[in-house]
Amino acid sequence: MARRHSIAGQQDPLAEALAACRGALLATGLFSGVLNILMLAGAVYMLQVYDRVLTSRSLPTLVGLTAVLALVFVVQATLDIIRQRLLTRIGASVDRQLAPQVFRLTASIPVRAGAQLDAQQPSRDLDAVRGFMSSLGPTAFFDLPWLPVFLVLCFLLHVWIGVAVLVACAVMLLVTLMTERATKGPVLGAARAAAGRALIAETSRRNAEAIAAMGMQRALAARYGSVNGRFLAANEAATDVVGTYATASRVFRMAMQSAILGLGAWLVLADQATPGVMIASSILMGRALAPIEAVVTHWKSFTAARQGWRRLRDVLHLVPVSEERMALPPPKRMLTLEQVFVAAPGSASAIVQGVSFSMLAGQALGVIGPSASGKSTLARVVSGAWRPLRGSVRLDGAELEQWSDEARGTFVGYLPQDIGLFDGTVAENIARFRPGATSEEIVSAARAAGADEMIRKLPAGYETRIGDGGLGPTATSYLG
Repeated sequence: MARRHSIAGQQDPLAEALAACRGALLATGLFSGVLNILMLAGAVYMLQVYDRVLTSRSLPTLVGLTAVLALVFVVQATLDIIRQRLLTRIGASVDRQLAPQVFRLTASIPVRAGAQLDAQQPSRDLDAVRGFMSSLGPTAFFDLPWLPVFLVLCFLLHVWIGVAVLVACAVMLLVTLMTERATKGPVLGAARAAAGRALIAETSRRNAEAIAAMGMQRALAARYGSVNGRFLAANEAATDVVGTYATASRVFRMAMQSAILGLGAWLVLADQATPGVMIASSILMGRALAPIEAVVTHWKSFTAARQGWRRLRDVLHLVPVSEERMALPPPKRMLTLEQVFVAAPGSASAIVQGVSFSMLAGQALGVIGPSASGKSTLARVVSGAWRPLRGSVRLDGAELEQWSDEARGTFVGYLPQDIGLFDGTVAENIARFRPGATSEEIVSAARAAGADEMIRKLPAGYETRIGDGGLGPTATSYLG
């Protein structure tokens, strides 16, 4: 049985997502091993051609070796395609496993952490993780463990060839470490600037009418341009660093392959190696350095994915998954607030202080007061949207949090100040997008709210499509 990891005493969704891909990851590792063994075929072929075919002038041997090499290349290409498709599906599987948690974070962060966390960042982090895992980047990390094998083979060809390849690998690994140090800051800065840019764009979209009415476009455009400039600067810095080191590593690898040919030629002239060894050593060194060069090339996306994975783990720790609760019967008797203090999510400054009252079933309570006096805040805590700093909200004597959000939503209604309609049909919005809702329940709810007659006058009645905020269907709707 797979070992269970936990966050805040609960199951770790990230560990579960990786555990679900364990078989595919092992298969990818196996394919990588076979591929690296098959990549020796080129070096072996050149050894045989130079040391056997040319000396024996045997055409059948050359034809046979070439046919075998062609078959190896076909198998190698097939396995490489399978490996890449496996990585693509691993990335999709991780996304599929974590998508519900990421959506939960997107919906929970605003009411649990407020402005302290960016609700859209988990989605961007998951995209970065999936994008890297589905790219060619991971293949370099699967090939890296085979570097010592190629290094040992170079030493078997000749000790000086092995030393030259060892020095080349050390230099390339140093370049990788330098890339890590140079890209860490810019990549993190680009992620932060991207989050700020997305926040301004989303806020502007949500308040488009107010912006147009008050002529704020130019000022907000300047603000967006400033944040976008910081994003572009950080992104350019990270890209420039990776590009510089990638170019340096590529040129160094090409230079070393030429140098190893020169060293091999010297050894041939000194009667310490054969021409086949000279050519094979160049091929082996290229194969040994290739995964390190690929790591440098994909380091930016790897760093972004690694930082995204860490942020996902951190935010899952700060906003943990709610534990399964024992089902309680729907409340029917009493609502009670006892010394309730309420603050905005992420804040410790109370907006509502020391509120206490009780209401029996069938009773109604109106709360009046000036703007910003805490009326909406009180409604949010009574509905369970916000949690009190201190005190308790009870239904039939049970703390409100003893019901899950889904269960509580079946008997608690809440009408926010802002329009709360979603992209979908009128019927879907009334049913809160629950697939099991019946037509009778939907119509009954509309009648209870006095909206049935109005809905029937719409072009398609209950099937009329509305968009986000009730402003009309969007062109990119995925729900219809």
